[in-house]
Amino acid sequence: MPSKLPSRPHGRTRTQLRELSIVYEGLDRVDGSAKFSFGSTSCISSVSGPIEVRPTNENPSQATLDIQIRPLAAIAGTDSKALSATLKSIFAPALLLSRHPRTLVQIVGQALCGTDSGSGLGSAGRGWNASLIASLINATTAAFVNAGSVPMKGVVCAVAVGRLKPGSERPTLILDPEETELPDLAGSGCFAFLFSTAVYAAGTSSPSPPPCSLLWTNYTTAAPFDVGQLSQARKLAEEGAGHVWLKMKESVGSLDKSIVLKDVKTEAEGDTGMMKVDDEKVEI
Repeated sequence: MPSKLPSRPHGRTRTQLRELSIVYEGLDRVDGSAKFSFGSTSCISSVSGPIEVRPTNENPSQATLDIQIRPLAAIAGTDSKALSATLKSIFAPALLLSRHPRTLVQIVGQALCGTDSGSGLGSAGRGWNASLIASLINATTAAFVNAGSVPMKGVVCAVAVGRLKPGSERPTLILDPEETELPDLAGSGCFAFLFSTAVYAAGTSSPSPPPCSLLWTNYTTAAPFDVGQLSQARKLAEEGAGHVWLKMKESVGSLDKSIVLKDVKTEAEGDTGMMKVDDEKVEI
């Protein structure tokens, strides 16, 4: 008789994500920005580009990709700089940088939560946990969708998978572990996938979500495991990433509405300014 699985916070099953949230922040002086959250685990990211690049960083064949990651507190330390390099390896294959040579595409991401485990606390902590990294990757993707200025091969979506410590019951993989579950994990990791319909011919209906390929993972565990378990973790992560993709697709509708409202407001303000100028001319 199979043993009962440990209960999870908020009554979640082992294959259930926390509530997903995507907010397009509309930050000033950037081309696109977005905040992504798995429950209380959230990050914000902005995208600027293509913009002018310094001659020393100019690439004649493609745009230069610059990524800066900031923790919740303190200055960016080794953890944040290593994560910047990781995000560059994830998004470089997903962007069509060759469309804009001799330019710069800049990403700035920041954690919006920090806990006793050290997640998001920069050099003062002990690294970024897998769920926070997944939130940062998804926020960056949403920021690219918001910007619309950099062509992409597909949509990058990420989720975290954790492995419970071995005990009386069989070790179990869980999707999207939250902060309170970290002490019970023997291992965890983030999985990033690229969703794209490019493999389908024109006029052919594609599934929803579309097919995906694994771009990157940092899944590790202190307990013994085999390739089969890694394959199970990847399959579980792929299902979760599919839900993130659907949330991204759903958020595009609200993005279009916000753009329309912003344009209408801008036009109204412009008309008001014109009326004021005309009145002054009449008075003169």
